[in-house]
Amino acid sequence: MPDRPEIVCICGSTRFAGEMREANRELTFAGMIVVAPGEAGEVITDDQKAVLDELHLRKIDLADRVLVVNPGGYIGESTRREIAYALAAGKPVSYTCSA
Repeated sequence: MPDRPEIVCICGSTRFAGEMREANRELTFAGMIVVAPGEAGEVITDDQKAVLDELHLRKIDLADRVLVVNPGGYIGESTRREIAYALAAGKPVSYTCSA
């Protein structure tokens, strides 16, 4: 057994918040540490979005791998940037749905 559980960072569009919560639950019960996008639950300003986007990149830095939650194969602009960031950092990236 490793010294610590695997750390997985969930990425995906906020329109899939429910699906991301389910992925979080499944990974957690599988014994993994999960970091996921913050949920505002309300409309946020452009400045707040920029802060959350930057914070999510730091979560990717902490992770061993990234799981993209992409029902129907959808991947938006922010998620594409996070995938590129993760790959550039050498993080394995997997997807819940193939395009």
